Amino acid sequence: MTETSNNPLHGVTLEQILNALVAHYEWAGLAERIDIRCFKSDPSIKSSLTFLRRTPWAREKVERLYVKLMRTKR
Repeated sequence: MTETSNNPLHGVTLEQILNALVAHYEWAGLAERIDIRCFKSDPSIKSSLTFLRRTPWAREKVERLYVKLMRTKR
């Protein structure tokens, strides 16, 4: 098996991840789970993507939440 086949994030863009999380939790639920101002104050996909691309620790939290969500949907 290759390393990419074990990676649940392989082939998934940050925008797809964020859209899936917002669709499932909505902005308020996402802000409760990950304490980031861009999720609380006038949230938008565009502003959140800009922040997450520049902030590795925040992106890691978002990716972990997405992986957890995908595992529970199986």
